Amino acid sequence: MADLHSLLVAFILGVVEGLTEFLPVSSTGHMIIVGHWLGFEGDTAKTFEVIIQLGSILAVVVVFWRRMFGLIGIHFGQPPQHEGRGKGHLTLAHIVLAMIPAVVLGLLLHDFIKSLFNPVTVTYALVVGGVLLLLAEWLKPKKAKAEGLDDISYLQAFLIGCFQCLALWPGFSRSGATISGGMLVGVNRYAASEFSFILAVPIMLGASGLDLYKSWHFLSLSDLPMFATGFLTAFVVAMIAIKTFLQLIKRISFVPFAIYRFIVAAVVWLVLM
Repeated sequence: MADLHSLLVAFILGVVEGLTEFLPVSSTGHMIIVGHWLGFEGDTAKTFEVIIQLGSILAVVVVFWRRMFGLIGIHFGQPPQHEGRGKGHLTLAHIVLAMIPAVVLGLLLHDFIKSLFNPVTVTYALVVGGVLLLLAEWLKPKKAKAEGLDDISYLQAFLIGCFQCLALWPGFSRSGATISGGMLVGVNRYAASEFSFILAVPIMLGASGLDLYKSWHFLSLSDLPMFATGFLTAFVVAMIAIKTFLQLIKRISFVPFAIYRFIVAAVVWLVLM
């Protein structure tokens, strides 16, 4: 039976995961800091992080369920939804093309990537990821080629997938890499964010599934209340965070997020070094 302290830890980490997983600020960096402060580290903690990540993934499915099921429906004769100025539409092929680079590289370098989970590499990733956000704002085309999801070309989808490979570096931020990449290849900031969230589902499910398969022996029935608390908390908070973020980026740039990343990097360096 989980005690009150472990449930509180699960709740706090669930909030952190839900808030940061889909914002371009690196959930990994935040989880390392908060986990260290709470004294929640080790193999059980790593398994717990995989479980609550699934809660965040479920939040994306709930928020974008119409669009995601529409992607499947297109292949069964359902009229496509349209969100853009052109005549094209987003398909599963776009998602698959965007997945290929990170899937291939992730499978080839899985063990090496896991070895990078330490404060030093995460700190560097936070800084470099922040620089990329600034570059995306400064170097993006003045007029986006893709104003909506359905304007995204196959080439743009693949190039966004190449940028996603940067997120294999722990602390870089998957959403930060893909949204920045999308903006640099001519996708509107809002559309790039939506595409990033939808792309997250298969990528994160695959990565989390592999991690869970390799760490299932750390699961215990006695930990079930703690895991359930973290999962549900991450799910609810992630839903709120996604909806809020999509409204926020209509009004502000990514510069504040970049500055925030630099601050988090400094905190990681000072606290954990």
